Amino acid sequence: MVEMSIPHLFRCPISLDLFIDPVTLCTGQTYDRCSIQKWLEDGNLTCPVTMQPLHDTTLVPNHTLRHLIEQWILKGPDPNHQLKQPGTGRNSGPTGDMELSLTTLKCLLQSKSATSDAKIDVLKKVRSLSIESDVGRACLIQLGFFPLLLELIFQSPNAFLLCNQELLELSLECLLTLSPSSHLDSLDEVLTRDHNFASLVLFLGRGNAKIKISLCHLLETIAMSESTEALIIKIGQSPRVMQSLVSILDTKTDLLVSDACVRAINGLCHPMVNRENAIKEGVMHSLVQFLLNTSNAKNASPKALAAVDWLLELEIGKKNIAKLRDNNLIKVLVKHIFMVSSENEGSEYAASILLTMCRDSSWARGKAVHAGVVTQLLFLIQSQCNSRAKTKARALLMLLRSKCRRCDQKM
Repeated sequence: MVEMSIPHLFRCPISLDLFIDPVTLCTGQTYDRCSIQKWLEDGNLTCPVTMQPLHDTTLVPNHTLRHLIEQWILKGPDPNHQLKQPGTGRNSGPTGDMELSLTTLKCLLQSKSATSDAKIDVLKKVRSLSIESDVGRACLIQLGFFPLLLELIFQSPNAFLLCNQELLELSLECLLTLSPSSHLDSLDEVLTRDHNFASLVLFLGRGNAKIKISLCHLLETIAMSESTEALIIKIGQSPRVMQSLVSILDTKTDLLVSDACVRAINGLCHPMVNRENAIKEGVMHSLVQFLLNTSNAKNASPKALAAVDWLLELEIGKKNIAKLRDNNLIKVLVKHIFMVSSENEGSEYAASILLTMCRDSSWARGKAVHAGVVTQLLFLIQSQCNSRAKTKARALLMLLRSKCRRCDQKM
């Protein structure tokens, strides 16, 4: 990310941060609106810089300064770039001065008459601004680009966006760069509407790989907050959403897509009420297949292990995994208990899954022991893993030891 040194004249004298909404007092001094409003609300009736008494507290928007700041942001950190006063450039006029205005970019995205190519060009600029500069991202957020992008994605005609997948793809990419975790209320408000929710389902099913990855990241973000619990339950209770995610995971065309999908499923399975629907729609089988086909612990395997462990808290989940009776699954779980080259994030869940499977299955116990589970558990207990993982490891060791003793006594 490129750091942009903010020119002195672009900083509010009170906050010392970049002006977001510059306004001018009767003394001729300019401040950021939120800073000067707080100054006045605290009972101060003087100008903070000049200390002159204020005979008028009217705040007049400083459009000239705002335009210069937007021009500077859009040009990026170019030391050779000379800022020009509005109306002095060669291209001054209706489309000249304003061609580099953030407000103009916003209007183009809102316009129903703007072409897809024009909107794609705008989105590329927005993405660049947001990725390359904290200042640019802050300004885009302040100017309301996040709800605008939400509207563009979920309230435009579906047929139009599916025929213009680059537009949808870029819109989602831009949305994810604008701190979606800080806009959960907007996400909740938009996605709880039936029409917008139907669009989400449609894009999950028919979008390209990048669209699916972005949507899965969005679902993961929504699931990370308690404030959106009602929304994540609605999404998790939707058979079509779960079916779409299972289909994505079963396709196995792209590891990045699969990883993003697993993270989304993990988030959706966190609320207990969503788990039965997830099992019914085939999530357990798909997660197991993901684990069987993925050996790298640095990807989403820990998330997959956690989701499987949660699903096994239900009887239907236990019956579901018992039917698989897959020797390779036991080997994979044993491997994930302790991996020298990883941080063993999934150890706790791998041990917990094996503990559940081994309680009622002599077949699972035998396969686990044959796969070297005892050695793996001992390594885990001696490692720097968390206390929960060690508790699960000790419980599994005790179970295996007690079952072996009973077998010896019978013999």
